[in-house]
Amino acid sequence: MTDLMQIGELADRAGLSLRTIRHWEEEGLIVPSARSVGGFRLYSGEDFERLLLIRRMKPLGFSIEEMRELLATIDALDADADHPDHPARARLAGFVAQALERREKLRTQLDMADEFVERLRGI
Repeated sequence: MTDLMQIGELADRAGLSLRTIRHWEEEGLIVPSARSVGGFRLYSGEDFERLLLIRRMKPLGFSIEEMRELLATIDALDADADHPDHPARARLAGFVAQALERREKLRTQLDMADEFVERLRGI
């Protein structure tokens, strides 16, 4: 995905609404890579991948501020990828631990929902 795309195409590919993308822009989570001559937002493949990362954080209950912090951490690591002891690596490890914990909580909730459905079917 190397071509730039307008917000509508980005929304379609990401399975998100225009409103959600615009909100995340207002929050500073995503920034269009360029603007067309007519002023339309243009997004790159990297923007798309960033958007998918944000979308994946949402069901885990990460707040906008936590999303900002994680994205800043990733940006810092991308800017200085050759530094193996970068302080951002510890922050990233913390986010991984949080994501695993939140995933386990969701798994438990899903198990309870499955049990609930089975109980209803048994009535």
